[in-house]
Amino acid sequence: MKIVEIKEKAVPINSDIQNAYIDFTKMDVSAVAVVTDVIKNGKPVIGYGFNSNGRYAPSGIIHKRMIPRIMDANSEDYITEDSSNLDPFKLWNIMMTGEKPGGHGERAVAIGTIDMAIWDAVAKIEEKPLYQLLSERYGDGIPDNKVFVYAAGGYYQPGKNDTKLQEELKGYLNMGYSVVKMKIGNSLKEDFRRIESALQVVPSGENLAVDANGRLDLKTAIEYAKALEPYNLFWYEEAGDPLDFDLQAELAKYYKNPMATGENLFSVQDARNLIRYGGMRPDIDYLQFDCALSYGLVEYLRILDMLREHGWSSRRCIPHGGHQMSLNIAAGLKLGGNESYPGIFQPFGGFADDIEVVDGYVRLPDVPGIGFEKKAKLMKVLGSLTD
Repeated sequence: MKIVEIKEKAVPINSDIQNAYIDFTKMDVSAVAVVTDVIKNGKPVIGYGFNSNGRYAPSGIIHKRMIPRIMDANSEDYITEDSSNLDPFKLWNIMMTGEKPGGHGERAVAIGTIDMAIWDAVAKIEEKPLYQLLSERYGDGIPDNKVFVYAAGGYYQPGKNDTKLQEELKGYLNMGYSVVKMKIGNSLKEDFRRIESALQVVPSGENLAVDANGRLDLKTAIEYAKALEPYNLFWYEEAGDPLDFDLQAELAKYYKNPMATGENLFSVQDARNLIRYGGMRPDIDYLQFDCALSYGLVEYLRILDMLREHGWSSRRCIPHGGHQMSLNIAAGLKLGGNESYPGIFQPFGGFADDIEVVDGYVRLPDVPGIGFEKKAKLMKVLGSLTD
């Protein structure tokens, strides 16, 4: 058993949306295919992966460092002891060969992208859905049969007035979502007008989350917190710089309702520092670490172990990214839910084509691997890697 080829290409998102920090008009992602010599149903097993939105395609790192390290390794160095499958942990160590601690950045994204494809291949070789494999290996053997998802949207866009924002959010609710999220961070005056408009169409503040994308300094974050608190929102997300743990801890003194952060922390060390120093409250706050941006599922499993040691439940984790990889992790390892992008970042956002959102929950397809094959437009992109 061996990996015979790894293919990568950058794929544009081409979206005119903006958050408080960046626009996505030139954003792209890396799509990866890991081709094995294992034959199932007359075809080689191929694992697919891609990085989450918000980070550019790390093509250079993938081609110059990660792919050569795997392809130069002996297959005996990355398969399981019984030679029955690939070993994601061994492959992770191979990719990290020669890399210093710290300095995570785009390296974490490059490894996370390939790691996704490796786990897809591993589950396909075992002929099991990834969520079932994860539950059997690292959980209680009984995955959740449905996963809570919220609809992320509400971006700033040219010509998008409050009426169009309301129409967008109502559309998500009509799709079956119970919680929707919108962007904030441009200005208090503008954002609270937009929030008031949103609250006219969502059932209550508990059905609306807001995300500042790290835009605010402490003074402004506190001003927002004081104004937001009466609304009893689902959460107040990433108010300040993701590495400013003191800001997050100080903000918690002024905001009693749930907060969320973590999507821009890329390692178990960063996650541990957030738990140690960020003032996050394990009874009400949420953690948004995204395996596709943070060294993959191998590192995410380490993060979950660390959280348990600090008294956190996996149910307080709702990953960023809106992709099927995190959805499998959420079901298999009993997380609190998963983000969803029903209207944007296509074809990467969203889940299987034939599975509906019902009362804020989705089920997962009973197919081997992550389930990309059940999302036709996405598979057109991923399949082109090896055509």
